[in-house]
Amino acid sequence: MSGKRKPRMKMTYAKAGVDIDLKSKCIGALVDELKDKREGRWKLLDLPGHFTGLIDFGDYALSLCTDGVGTKLVIAESLGKWDTVGIDCVAMNVNDTICVGAEPVAFVDYIAVDEPNKKVLASIGKGLQKGVEQANAIIVGGEVAIMPDLVRGLDLSGTCLGIVEKSKIITGQNCRPGDAIIGLPSSGIHSNGLTLARKILEDCRKTYKSKMPPLKKSLGEELLTPTRIYVKDVMSILGNFKVNGMVNITGGGMRNFVRLKEGIGFQIEYLMKPNLIFKLLQELGSVDDREMYQTFNMGLGFAMVVPRNQAKAIVSRLGKGAKIIGKLDDSGKVTVPSLGLEYCEY
Repeated sequence: MSGKRKPRMKMTYAKAGVDIDLKSKCIGALVDELKDKREGRWKLLDLPGHFTGLIDFGDYALSLCTDGVGTKLVIAESLGKWDTVGIDCVAMNVNDTICVGAEPVAFVDYIAVDEPNKKVLASIGKGLQKGVEQANAIIVGGEVAIMPDLVRGLDLSGTCLGIVEKSKIITGQNCRPGDAIIGLPSSGIHSNGLTLARKILEDCRKTYKSKMPPLKKSLGEELLTPTRIYVKDVMSILGNFKVNGMVNITGGGMRNFVRLKEGIGFQIEYLMKPNLIFKLLQELGSVDDREMYQTFNMGLGFAMVVPRNQAKAIVSRLGKGAKIIGKLDDSGKVTVPSLGLEYCEY
Protein backbone atom coordinates (compact mmCIF):
# COMPACT_ATOMS: atom_id res chain seq x y z
CA MET A 1 0.00 0.00 0.00
CA SER A 2 1.09 3.54 -0.69
CA GLY A 3 2.05 5.64 2.29
CA LYS A 4 0.20 8.62 0.83
CA ARG A 5 -2.90 9.84 2.61
CA LYS A 6 -6.14 9.79 0.66
CA PRO A 7 -7.23 13.34 -0.19
CA ARG A 8 -10.04 14.46 2.09
CA MET A 9 -13.44 14.63 0.41
CA LYS A 10 -14.74 18.16 0.01
CA MET A 11 -17.34 18.75 2.68
CA THR A 12 -20.70 20.34 1.88
CA TYR A 13 -23.73 21.28 3.94
CA ALA A 14 -25.76 18.59 2.15
CA LYS A 15 -23.19 15.90 3.00
CA ALA A 16 -23.32 17.08 6.61
CA GLY A 17 -27.08 16.46 6.57
CA VAL A 18 -28.65 19.79 5.57
CA ASP A 19 -29.72 20.24 1.94
CA ILE A 20 -30.74 23.91 1.64
CA ASP A 21 -32.22 23.41 -1.82
CA LEU A 22 -34.45 20.60 -0.56
CA LYS A 23 -35.31 22.74 2.47
CA SER A 24 -36.45 25.59 0.19
CA LYS A 25 -38.65 23.22 -1.83
CA CYS A 26 -40.20 21.78 1.33
CA ILE A 27 -40.88 25.23 2.76
CA GLY A 28 -42.51 26.12 -0.56
CA ALA A 29 -44.73 23.05 -0.35
CA LEU A 30 -45.78 24.00 3.18
CA VAL A 31 -46.44 27.65 2.35
CA ASP A 32 -48.53 26.67 -0.70
CA GLU A 33 -51.06 25.19 1.71
CA LEU A 34 -51.30 28.33 3.85
CA LYS A 35 -53.94 30.85 2.79
CA ASP A 36 -54.91 34.18 4.33
CA LYS A 37 -58.56 33.60 5.21
CA ARG A 38 -59.02 35.97 8.11
CA GLU A 39 -62.18 38.10 7.96
CA GLY A 40 -62.54 41.58 9.38
CA ARG A 41 -59.70 43.80 10.59
CA TRP A 42 -56.02 43.01 11.21
CA LYS A 43 -55.34 41.19 7.95
CA LEU A 44 -52.04 39.96 6.59
CA LEU A 45 -49.85 42.36 4.62
CA ASP A 46 -48.37 40.09 2.00
CA LEU A 47 -44.56 40.11 1.76
CA PRO A 48 -43.70 36.78 0.13
CA GLY A 49 -40.26 35.43 0.94
CA HIS A 50 -39.37 38.21 3.37
CA PHE A 51 -37.69 37.86 6.75
CA THR A 52 -40.79 38.51 8.85
CA GLY A 53 -44.57 38.60 8.51
CA LEU A 54 -46.68 41.75 8.83
CA ILE A 55 -50.24 42.27 10.09
CA ASP A 56 -52.30 45.37 9.26
CA PHE A 57 -52.93 47.29 12.48
CA GLY A 58 -54.48 50.55 11.34
CA ASP A 59 -51.78 53.18 10.84
CA TYR A 60 -49.22 50.59 11.94
CA ALA A 61 -48.16 47.09 11.03
CA LEU A 62 -47.26 44.41 13.55
CA SER A 63 -44.30 42.20 12.69
CA LEU A 64 -44.12 38.57 13.80
CA CYS A 65 -41.28 36.12 13.22
CA THR A 66 -39.94 33.01 14.88
CA ASP A 67 -36.60 31.22 14.88
CA GLY A 68 -34.36 29.03 16.97
CA VAL A 69 -30.72 28.47 17.83
CA GLY A 70 -30.24 25.24 15.90
CA THR A 71 -27.45 22.77 16.59
CA LYS A 72 -25.39 25.41 18.38
CA LEU A 73 -27.15 23.85 21.36
CA VAL A 74 -25.17 20.62 20.81
CA ILE A 75 -21.96 22.56 21.45
CA ALA A 76 -23.45 24.32 24.47
CA GLU A 77 -24.40 20.93 25.93
CA SER A 78 -20.98 19.45 25.22
CA LEU A 79 -19.20 22.30 27.00
CA GLY A 80 -21.83 22.76 29.68
CA LYS A 81 -21.96 26.43 28.71
CA TRP A 82 -25.50 27.74 28.30
CA ASP A 83 -25.18 31.45 29.12
CA THR A 84 -24.88 32.75 25.55
CA VAL A 85 -27.42 30.75 23.52
CA GLY A 86 -30.24 32.93 24.83
CA ILE A 87 -28.59 35.90 23.13
CA ASP A 88 -28.55 33.92 19.89
CA CYS A 89 -32.24 33.08 20.26
CA VAL A 90 -33.15 36.74 20.58
CA ALA A 91 -30.72 37.82 17.86
CA MET A 92 -32.02 35.42 15.21
CA ASN A 93 -35.49 36.92 15.64
CA VAL A 94 -34.85 40.62 16.17
CA ASN A 95 -32.37 40.77 13.28
CA ASP A 96 -35.14 39.44 11.01
CA THR A 97 -37.66 41.86 12.50
CA ILE A 98 -35.67 44.98 11.63
CA CYS A 99 -35.36 43.96 7.96
CA VAL A 100 -38.76 45.57 7.29
CA GLY A 101 -38.03 48.61 9.43
CA ALA A 102 -39.98 47.27 12.42
CA GLU A 103 -38.75 47.95 15.92
CA PRO A 104 -38.64 44.83 18.14
CA VAL A 105 -40.93 45.31 21.14
CA ALA A 106 -41.73 42.00 22.80
CA PHE A 107 -40.33 38.49 22.85
CA VAL A 108 -41.49 35.04 23.97
CA ASP A 109 -39.27 31.98 24.27
CA TYR A 110 -39.98 28.25 23.95
CA ILE A 111 -37.76 25.63 25.58
CA ALA A 112 -38.35 21.92 25.01
CA VAL A 113 -36.42 19.49 27.23
CA ASP A 114 -36.31 15.82 28.03
CA GLU A 115 -35.55 16.61 31.68
CA PRO A 116 -35.56 20.08 33.28
CA ASN A 117 -32.35 21.33 34.88
CA LYS A 118 -32.58 24.41 37.10
CA LYS A 119 -28.98 25.50 36.54
CA VAL A 120 -29.20 25.15 32.75
CA LEU A 121 -32.48 27.06 32.52
CA ALA A 122 -31.11 29.84 34.72
CA SER A 123 -28.08 30.19 32.42
CA ILE A 124 -30.31 30.32 29.35
CA GLY A 125 -32.42 32.95 31.07
CA LYS A 126 -29.35 35.14 31.61
CA GLY A 127 -28.62 35.03 27.87
CA LEU A 128 -32.22 35.80 26.95
CA GLN A 129 -32.17 38.82 29.23
CA LYS A 130 -28.90 40.10 27.74
CA GLY A 131 -30.35 39.65 24.26
CA VAL A 132 -33.51 41.65 24.86
CA GLU A 133 -31.50 44.38 26.59
CA GLN A 134 -29.32 44.70 23.49
CA ALA A 135 -32.46 44.81 21.33
CA ASN A 136 -34.38 47.19 23.61
CA ALA A 137 -37.22 44.67 23.86
CA ILE A 138 -39.00 42.90 26.71
CA ILE A 139 -39.78 39.26 27.42
CA VAL A 140 -43.51 38.97 28.03
CA GLY A 141 -43.85 35.22 28.39
CA GLY A 142 -42.66 31.80 27.32
CA GLU A 143 -43.04 28.06 27.70
CA VAL A 144 -40.97 25.19 29.06
CA ALA A 145 -42.20 21.87 27.65
CA ILE A 146 -40.99 18.62 29.22
CA MET A 147 -41.23 15.87 26.58
CA PRO A 148 -38.93 12.92 27.32
CA ASP A 149 -40.64 10.78 24.67
CA LEU A 150 -39.98 13.32 21.92
CA VAL A 151 -36.95 15.46 22.82
CA ARG A 152 -33.39 14.32 23.46
CA GLY A 153 -31.59 17.12 25.26
CA LEU A 154 -32.87 20.66 24.82
CA ASP A 155 -34.24 22.87 22.06
CA LEU A 156 -34.59 26.65 22.26
CA SER A 157 -36.57 28.97 20.03
CA GLY A 158 -38.46 32.23 20.27
CA THR A 159 -40.87 34.65 18.64
CA CYS A 160 -40.54 38.40 18.31
CA LEU A 161 -43.26 41.04 18.02
CA GLY A 162 -42.27 44.28 16.31
CA ILE A 163 -44.10 47.42 15.18
CA VAL A 164 -43.65 49.85 12.31
CA GLU A 165 -45.70 52.69 10.83
CA LYS A 166 -47.23 51.42 7.60
CA SER A 167 -45.84 54.38 5.68
CA LYS A 168 -42.33 53.40 6.82
CA ILE A 169 -42.34 49.69 5.99
CA ILE A 170 -39.22 48.68 4.05
CA THR A 171 -40.01 45.90 1.59
CA GLY A 172 -37.11 46.10 -0.85
CA GLN A 173 -39.41 47.18 -3.67
CA ASN A 174 -37.73 50.61 -3.78
CA CYS A 175 -34.35 49.04 -4.53
CA ARG A 176 -32.94 50.31 -7.83
CA PRO A 177 -29.84 49.55 -9.95
CA GLY A 178 -27.08 51.84 -8.76
CA ASP A 179 -28.05 51.67 -5.08
CA ALA A 180 -25.16 50.92 -2.73
CA ILE A 181 -24.88 47.88 -0.47
CA ILE A 182 -23.52 48.50 3.03
CA GLY A 183 -22.21 45.55 4.99
CA LEU A 184 -22.06 45.22 8.78
CA PRO A 185 -19.57 42.69 10.14
CA SER A 186 -20.67 39.58 11.98
CA SER A 187 -19.41 38.50 15.39
CA GLY A 188 -18.59 35.01 14.11
CA ILE A 189 -20.57 32.02 12.90
CA HIS A 190 -23.82 33.34 14.44
CA SER A 191 -26.43 30.53 14.51
CA ASN A 192 -26.35 29.10 10.99
CA GLY A 193 -24.27 26.37 9.40
CA LEU A 194 -23.40 24.72 12.72
CA THR A 195 -24.25 21.26 11.38
CA LEU A 196 -21.58 21.64 8.71
CA ALA A 197 -19.09 23.15 11.17
CA ARG A 198 -19.61 20.31 13.64
CA LYS A 199 -19.29 17.66 10.91
CA ILE A 200 -16.00 19.15 9.76
CA LEU A 201 -14.57 19.05 13.27
CA GLU A 202 -15.87 15.53 13.80
CA ASP A 203 -14.27 14.25 10.59
CA CYS A 204 -10.97 15.90 11.55
CA ARG A 205 -11.19 14.39 15.04
CA LYS A 206 -11.22 17.77 16.73
CA THR A 207 -13.09 18.28 19.97
CA TYR A 208 -14.87 21.43 21.09
CA LYS A 209 -12.15 21.83 23.72
CA SER A 210 -9.38 21.70 21.11
CA LYS A 211 -7.34 24.85 20.60
CA MET A 212 -6.04 25.74 17.18
CA PRO A 213 -3.93 28.86 16.56
CA PRO A 214 -4.55 31.61 15.67
CA LEU A 215 -7.85 31.23 17.57
CA LYS A 216 -7.48 32.47 21.14
CA LYS A 217 -10.42 30.40 22.40
CA SER A 218 -11.18 26.70 22.12
CA LEU A 219 -13.08 25.65 19.00
CA GLY A 220 -16.27 25.21 21.00
CA GLU A 221 -16.02 28.58 22.69
CA GLU A 222 -15.39 30.22 19.32
CA LEU A 223 -18.47 28.57 17.82
CA LEU A 224 -20.54 29.72 20.80
CA THR A 225 -19.68 33.40 20.23
CA PRO A 226 -23.13 35.06 20.39
CA THR A 227 -24.83 36.37 17.28
CA ARG A 228 -24.44 40.12 16.95
CA ILE A 229 -27.66 42.08 17.45
CA TYR A 230 -28.04 44.93 14.93
CA VAL A 231 -31.18 46.58 16.28
CA LYS A 232 -29.72 49.77 17.73
CA ASP A 233 -27.40 50.30 14.74
CA VAL A 234 -30.24 49.94 12.24
CA MET A 235 -32.77 52.00 14.20
CA SER A 236 -30.29 54.89 14.40
CA ILE A 237 -30.06 54.92 10.60
CA LEU A 238 -33.78 54.58 9.83
CA GLY A 239 -34.62 57.79 11.63
CA ASN A 240 -32.08 59.82 9.70
CA PHE A 241 -31.50 58.30 6.24
CA LYS A 242 -33.35 56.62 3.39
CA VAL A 243 -33.03 52.84 3.34
CA ASN A 244 -34.46 50.81 0.45
CA GLY A 245 -33.84 47.30 1.70
CA MET A 246 -32.22 45.23 4.44
CA VAL A 247 -30.91 41.69 4.58
CA ASN A 248 -30.10 39.47 7.55
CA ILE A 249 -27.34 37.13 6.38
CA THR A 250 -28.47 33.88 7.97
CA GLY A 251 -28.94 30.39 6.51
CA GLY A 252 -28.29 30.59 2.78
CA GLY A 253 -25.49 33.14 3.12
CA MET A 254 -25.24 35.38 0.07
CA ARG A 255 -28.40 33.88 -1.36
CA ASN A 256 -30.43 35.88 1.16
CA PHE A 257 -30.06 39.00 -0.98
CA VAL A 258 -32.39 37.71 -3.70
CA ARG A 259 -35.28 37.71 -1.20
CA LEU A 260 -35.52 41.50 -1.49
CA LYS A 261 -36.80 42.09 -5.00
CA GLU A 262 -37.26 39.93 -8.08
CA GLY A 263 -35.21 41.05 -11.07
CA ILE A 264 -32.72 43.09 -9.08
CA GLY A 265 -29.08 41.98 -8.95
CA PHE A 266 -26.59 42.36 -6.14
CA GLN A 267 -22.96 42.73 -7.09
CA ILE A 268 -20.64 42.18 -4.11
CA GLU A 269 -17.47 44.04 -5.08
CA TYR A 270 -15.68 44.09 -1.73
CA LEU A 271 -15.93 41.16 0.66
CA MET A 272 -16.02 41.60 4.41
CA LYS A 273 -13.01 40.04 6.12
CA PRO A 274 -14.07 36.51 7.14
CA ASN A 275 -13.69 35.71 10.82
CA LEU A 276 -10.80 33.33 11.55
CA ILE A 277 -13.19 30.49 12.34
CA PHE A 278 -14.41 30.45 8.73
CA LYS A 279 -10.89 30.20 7.30
CA LEU A 280 -10.15 27.36 9.67
CA LEU A 281 -13.33 25.44 8.83
CA GLN A 282 -12.79 25.90 5.10
CA GLU A 283 -9.27 24.52 5.32
CA LEU A 284 -10.13 21.61 7.61
CA GLY A 285 -13.14 20.57 5.53
CA SER A 286 -11.73 21.35 2.08
CA VAL A 287 -14.89 23.38 1.49
CA ASP A 288 -15.00 25.40 -1.73
CA ASP A 289 -15.84 29.11 -1.83
CA ARG A 290 -19.28 28.60 -3.32
CA GLU A 291 -20.33 26.33 -0.46
CA MET A 292 -18.83 28.60 2.20
CA TYR A 293 -20.63 31.71 0.94
CA GLN A 294 -24.01 29.98 0.65
CA THR A 295 -23.79 28.35 4.08
CA PHE A 296 -22.05 30.82 6.39
CA ASN A 297 -22.14 34.60 6.77
CA MET A 298 -18.37 34.76 6.09
CA GLY A 299 -17.96 37.94 8.12
CA LEU A 300 -21.03 39.71 6.68
CA GLY A 301 -23.79 39.63 9.30
CA PHE A 302 -26.24 42.20 7.99
CA ALA A 303 -26.61 44.39 4.90
CA MET A 304 -28.44 47.58 3.99
CA VAL A 305 -29.36 48.82 0.49
CA VAL A 306 -29.29 52.60 0.34
CA PRO A 307 -29.14 55.40 -2.25
CA ARG A 308 -25.53 55.75 -3.36
CA ASN A 309 -25.40 59.46 -2.49
CA GLN A 310 -26.13 58.65 1.18
CA ALA A 311 -23.92 55.57 1.53
CA LYS A 312 -20.76 57.25 2.87
CA ALA A 313 -22.66 59.24 5.48
CA ILE A 314 -24.44 56.08 6.66
CA VAL A 315 -21.18 54.14 6.92
CA SER A 316 -19.69 56.99 8.94
CA ARG A 317 -22.68 56.94 11.31
CA LEU A 318 -22.58 53.15 11.72
CA GLY A 319 -18.84 52.76 12.33
CA LYS A 320 -18.02 49.37 13.88
CA GLY A 321 -16.47 48.02 10.68
CA ALA A 322 -19.37 48.91 8.38
CA LYS A 323 -18.38 49.52 4.76
CA ILE A 324 -19.75 49.82 1.24
CA ILE A 325 -19.43 46.35 -0.27
CA GLY A 326 -21.20 46.60 -3.59
CA LYS A 327 -24.03 47.90 -5.72
CA LEU A 328 -27.28 46.86 -7.32
CA ASP A 329 -27.69 46.04 -11.00
CA ASP A 330 -30.43 44.48 -13.14
CA SER A 331 -28.94 40.98 -13.43
CA GLY A 332 -31.42 39.31 -11.07
CA LYS A 333 -28.48 37.46 -9.47
CA VAL A 334 -26.09 37.75 -6.56
CA THR A 335 -22.56 37.88 -7.94
CA VAL A 336 -19.16 37.95 -6.27
CA PRO A 337 -16.80 38.76 -9.17
CA SER A 338 -13.58 38.37 -7.20
CA LEU A 339 -14.45 34.73 -6.44
CA GLY A 340 -16.35 33.98 -9.64
CA LEU A 341 -19.52 33.18 -7.69
CA GLU A 342 -23.10 33.56 -8.81
CA TYR A 343 -26.33 32.74 -6.99
CA CYS A 344 -29.66 32.94 -8.77
CA GLU A 345 -32.29 31.96 -6.23
CA TYR A 346 -32.75 31.51 -2.51
